[in-house]
Amino acid sequence: MTQGELRNSRILSHIENKTAEYENRIALGIKSRYGWRELTYKGLGLLSRKLARYIIEDLEFKKGDGIAILSESKPEYGACVFASTLSGGITIPLDIKLSEYELTSILNDCLPSIMLVSQHYLDMALKLQKAVSSIKHIILIDEHSSYPGIADLYSLPEEYNAKWRQRSSKSTALIIYTSGTTGAPKGVEITYRNVNAQLECLTDPINEILPNGEKITMLSILPMNHLFEMTVGFSVFLNFGHTIYYTTSLKPKDITDVMKEKKVEFMLAVPAFLKLLKAGIEKEIKSMPKSAQFMFKFMYHLARFIPSYKIKRMIFSKIHNNFGGKFFGCIAGGAPLDLDVGAFFERIGIKVYQGYGLSETSPVVCVNTDKRWDMASVGRPLRGFEAKIVPGTGELLLRGPSVMKGYHNQPEMTAEVIDEEGWLHTGDIAKLSGDGHLYITGRIKNMIVLNGGKKVFPEEVESVLEKSSYISEVCVLGTSRTFGAKDGTEEVTAVIVPKSELYNSYSDADIERMIRLDIKSLSERLAQYKRPTNIVISKDELPKTTTRKVKRKEVKELIKL
Repeated sequence: MTQGELRNSRILSHIENKTAEYENRIALGIKSRYGWRELTYKGLGLLSRKLARYIIEDLEFKKGDGIAILSESKPEYGACVFASTLSGGITIPLDIKLSEYELTSILNDCLPSIMLVSQHYLDMALKLQKAVSSIKHIILIDEHSSYPGIADLYSLPEEYNAKWRQRSSKSTALIIYTSGTTGAPKGVEITYRNVNAQLECLTDPINEILPNGEKITMLSILPMNHLFEMTVGFSVFLNFGHTIYYTTSLKPKDITDVMKEKKVEFMLAVPAFLKLLKAGIEKEIKSMPKSAQFMFKFMYHLARFIPSYKIKRMIFSKIHNNFGGKFFGCIAGGAPLDLDVGAFFERIGIKVYQGYGLSETSPVVCVNTDKRWDMASVGRPLRGFEAKIVPGTGELLLRGPSVMKGYHNQPEMTAEVIDEEGWLHTGDIAKLSGDGHLYITGRIKNMIVLNGGKKVFPEEVESVLEKSSYISEVCVLGTSRTFGAKDGTEEVTAVIVPKSELYNSYSDADIERMIRLDIKSLSERLAQYKRPTNIVISKDELPKTTTRKVKRKEVKELIKL
């Protein structure tokens, strides 16, 4: 190894150095039916070493082979990731919400030799092993195995030493699959150089969020197969010695129960979750006596002039007590943040650090730590990133050590997004301010081009329509007209899911009339050509990814327009 060549030693330091430095501090925890199951940093290190030794010596695992993980988020998941690194493997976190067909397609693309699986998904793993010939071994990670020939993590030999396998900085550390449906699966290859770069550049925003270096307790609600969670919520926060708790349910009450019991201070969240949390708070406020509602509105208005978050938390102490009294903020990423939602939490004393990133950038590009009052900004590009905007199209291009190696087994697809000069073409429309702050305004592929050449970004229209008190979800997309003089041209279509409680008081026809009138009123805030000309009402929840992004393509197929 040359002096300038970084290996995976930075990742191994989580196990070798951090487990010694924070030996008895809780690293990872989850509440099971038997109570809290927690791993200290020392315990995480020992469990990781035990599994890695077994993989290397007993299974004769070859360096550079794949290790797939099929499990919900839990403490043992972390041991699996570290064990894969120690054994010189490529970690392949799988989306537990995918079908057997989709998972089979992914596994036949990356051909792992080992699958690490939780009890809940063991039957699926056994089916996948039959369909994918490369899978030689299945290891159960959280229960004692009752299947012949299936080893389990806790019954492995209590041996913790082996010759750990170093790999070069250019080696693939992770393959993150962002799509497993029709066609070829798209696996983003993340190298050790990419991961190390993220650990380094995210030091700055973490130090701004926690200026005194204090250790915090955070809650993880995102799936571990999502790179935002794997990189930031797991690797980065463990690197700083924090404690991470997982939840088995995404119901607001179950989440707040964990927050209360463990005095959670911070979390990573997708904007859809924050919107749901805000709706829950507002529902509770509406159930209060009129005098209490008036007082909340008065203090909420007053809070905009109060700079101190400590005072804001005192004013809205009842809300904060419902979160355990310690929760002070979150990083929001994975989708655009609703500006009203962000402003709401800031107003009641909870800091919202909006971030931006892509799986292809390992993933974080920006975190807005210095200009949160400007909710539309995602912050300045992190240290190590170069950013520029393509004149004419407005597309954001990025370059730096966090940009992925490429798409696994897809050289042509890789060449389409990373040009010869190393610039990643993000597909996002963006603006850069004079002080270097980035503003994401839309996606090129979502852009609607109207008959006269006018361009409409669905995200802009959605941000206006979402203000309706009648609407639970909205998806704006371009659909082709099939009649009249403009046959074949695109028009702006809004697919609306009304709030479920409306159906308790109104007929379907009344609800549709109310929504159409409200959309007509709200649309006056938009230029004439941006206003929806077609409105589709759906009672069913819109199809989403695991991070609650609406799947526009599937919505378009569902409405058959």
